[in-house]
Amino acid sequence: MKMDPIAAAPLLRVDGLTKLYGSRIGCADVSFDLWPGEVLGIVGESGSGKSTLLSCLAGHLTPDQGQVIFATATGPRDVLAMTEPERRRLSRTDWAFVHQNPRDGLRMGVTAGGNVGERLMAIGARHYGDIRARATDWLGRVEIAAERIDDRPTAFSGGMQQRLQIARNLVTGPRLVFMDEPTGGLDVSVQARLLDLLRGLVREMGLSAIIVTHDLAVVRLLADRLMVMKSGRVVEQGLTDQVLDDPQHPYTQLLVSSVLQV
Repeated sequence: MKMDPIAAAPLLRVDGLTKLYGSRIGCADVSFDLWPGEVLGIVGESGSGKSTLLSCLAGHLTPDQGQVIFATATGPRDVLAMTEPERRRLSRTDWAFVHQNPRDGLRMGVTAGGNVGERLMAIGARHYGDIRARATDWLGRVEIAAERIDDRPTAFSGGMQQRLQIARNLVTGPRLVFMDEPTGGLDVSVQARLLDLLRGLVREMGLSAIIVTHDLAVVRLLADRLMVMKSGRVVEQGLTDQVLDDPQHPYTQLLVSSVLQV
């Protein structure tokens, strides 16, 4: 059987990514491949460098060294070498970013439907009826009632705001989603519901995703593969169950044992 050349190549290839803050290491010499449909979890304690790495990958920070090669529709491109308009278009179409605090990813003064519709308009949608219909459909997919479409996010709970942010990001069918502590700050019951929703959407849409979290239960549920970071460096990586069930590095062993002792 002939192999699909697109599926045979990584969606994202990261090579030697490094970010320094003076003498302090944000992240150092990070390299990995992300394949189409794969979910990569990045874990570590506060200050381990995982959020710095995610910000560099997503274009929110400029690294000092390295490459971030993305398989665009026209072929592999180094995102760091793109023009600013090219990066903006990428972030509106093939990429999406889910913030820990949904207020950072939503327009709080715009209605729920307007938040979802804005991303559609950013890629050229103009027909009001079509935009509203797609917004209504996506609100339903993230378990927000259709009659709330004209409510502003300020009227929503934290969990609903996070679900709205997810709808806003996924409505355009991105190929790669960055998630920064997507369940952070939510009650345990709300976290569980949101994780089930995310898992369903990731599988249904065949999304590739990079998820940064300190919660090993989140990566256990969502991630195919896991990278463990300490002091800005990757100390262990592998299949998620393999790393969590049989950690090799002392730091990973400490992380896993601390969860088991809780």
